[in-house]
Amino acid sequence: MYVLIPAYEPDDRLVALVASLRCADVDVLVVDDGSGPAYGRTFDEVGALGATVVGYDANRGKGHALKLGFAWLAEHRPGSDVVCADCDGQHLVPDILAVADRVAGGGGAMVLGARRFTGHVPLRSRWGNALTGVLVRAATGLLVHDTQTGLRGYPAAMLGWLRSVEGERFEYELDLLLRASQDGIALEEVEIETVYLDENASSHFRPVIDSARVYAPLLRFSLSSFGSFLVDTLTLLALFSVTGALLPSVVAARVLSSSVNFVANRRLVFAGGRAKSLRAAAAQYGVLAVTMLAANFGVLTALTSVGIALLPAKVLTEAALFAASYQLQRTVVFAAPGRSVTARPAAPAPRTGSAAGSVSSHPAAPSRAPSIP
Repeated sequence: MYVLIPAYEPDDRLVALVASLRCADVDVLVVDDGSGPAYGRTFDEVGALGATVVGYDANRGKGHALKLGFAWLAEHRPGSDVVCADCDGQHLVPDILAVADRVAGGGGAMVLGARRFTGHVPLRSRWGNALTGVLVRAATGLLVHDTQTGLRGYPAAMLGWLRSVEGERFEYELDLLLRASQDGIALEEVEIETVYLDENASSHFRPVIDSARVYAPLLRFSLSSFGSFLVDTLTLLALFSVTGALLPSVVAARVLSSSVNFVANRRLVFAGGRAKSLRAAAAQYGVLAVTMLAANFGVLTALTSVGIALLPAKVLTEAALFAASYQLQRTVVFAAPGRSVTARPAAPAPRTGSAAGSVSSHPAAPSRAPSIP
C-alpha cells in the first residue's frame, strides 16, 4: 500500500506527515505539483525521509498531480493499493491507516475518509460541503457525508479507471464521485477527525474559480435543463392560451423542448454521449422523454386539479422530476459504452524537460524515484 500526497507549495507540515507515515512503515509517494525552486528544500527533506518524490515544473492542479501519481504506481508498483492524503496536516496518520485497512479488506470499493464537521469548522468549508452533498445526492442518489474529503482509498484495480476520469484541478475529486455512481463502483465511508488549521488558511482552493470547476458537471446540466424548461414552459403557455387543451399543449411543448435538450446534453453536458452512436442515444432519449412526459402530465394534472395555477404547478413538476432526469441521462442515455473498472498499463508520461507539465524527480536525495519514462 502507498500513500499518495499531491503537494503544491507545501510547508513543514508535509515533512511532519511523511515522517509519521514512515515511522509507521508506510510507503509514501509525493507529487510536486509545480511548486518551484523555492520549495525544493521541503521536497529534499521528505525524500531524505524515504518518500518517493516525482513532479513537474509548472502547476497543473490537484487532479493532474493525482493522476500522475496513479500512473507512477501503475508503472512501478502494479498491484499496490493507494490512499490519497492532503499535504497540509489535516489528515491524521491513524485516520490514513484506517482508510488503508478498509481498502485492504478486499471489498473493491472506493473508501472515503468522511468528516462529520463537528467542533469549529470554517464557514466556507461547512456550507460548501453541505451544498455539494445536496447536489451529489440529487444527481446520483448517493448519500455522501463528506464530498470534499481529500482522504480517499482505492484498490489497485482502480488505477486505470482513476486516470480515465476527466478533471485536472479540484473538480476531479467530485467527478470521481459522479463517475463512480455511473460506473457502478461502490463507495464506503470511514469516519475521521475533523481538523482545520488556521481557518484552513493553507488551502489553495480559490472559492470562485475552483467552485465553478467543482460544480461544472451539475451546473451545465442545470443550465441545459433550465433552457429547455423555458422553451417548454413558454410553448406550453402559448399553446394552452390558444387551444385551451392541456394534453396537446403539453405534448407539443415537450417535443420541442426535448429536441433542444437532447442536442445540448449530447454536445455540451455529458462527455460520454458523443462516444455512443447518435441513433442509440436518440432512441434511449426518446424512451426517457416519453416516460418523463407521462410523469410530467400526471403530476401537472394532479396539481392543477387541486387548484394550483398552471405556471407554479409547472415549476413544481419540473423540480420534482429534475433529479430523476439527470440520473437517467447520465447513467443510461449518454453513458459511454463499455466502461469497466480494471487495471491497465500506465499511459506514457510526458518526457522530462523544462516545459510545463514535464515530469522529473528531485535528484538531491538518493531515495527518490528516477524520472517517469
